[in-house]
Order: sequence, then structure tokens, then C-alpha cells
Amino acid sequence: MNQRALITAAAASLLSTMLVAAPAVAQQKEKCYGIAKAGQNDCANLNGSHSCAGQSKVSDDANEWKYVAKGTCISMKGLTADQAKMKGMEKPMMDKKS
Repeated sequence: MNQRALITAAAASLLSTMLVAAPAVAQQKEKCYGIAKAGQNDCANLNGSHSCAGQSKVSDDANEWKYVAKGTCISMKGLTADQAKMKGMEKPMMDKKS
């Protein structure tokens, strides 16, 4: 095997290893809602008022999330996506006058 073929094979092997390892790393983290400090969210929020990291305006907003180690969100007093959606749907009861 010549040197060029060896380098190409090594590069292809490295690239394929990186592609396989990336999903494994992603599986070790989870989105945790309601724990991000203002300006420290990881990406777009649930209510769609922004679409980028670092744009949260309020700390601990249930619409904002950060990646945390899998299994640690609840101990951090955070919410799952479903819990955050339900919290966002809660509306205060308003007194109706007849």
C-alpha cells in the first residue's frame, strides 16, 4: 500500500469514527427547561420569540433550555419539554363578572 492510500484510509477511518461517536455524545445530554439564566440558553425557546443561543431575557424561564447531563435535570429543579409545554399552557383563572 502506498503512502497516499494509507493516509486516505486513515482519514476516512477517523472521519467515520467521528460521525459514529457524535450521536453517542448527544445521547449523554438532555434538554432541561426552566434553569437557564438570562443570556445563557442553549438555543431556540419553546414559544418562538427567538431562535438562537444566548438570547433569553429572563432567568429560569420555562420556555428556555440548556443541555445538561442526562438524568440530572430533575435534580436541578428543571422541566422536561412536555412539562415546560404544559406550564406554558397554564393560564391564570380570571374572575368573570356576569
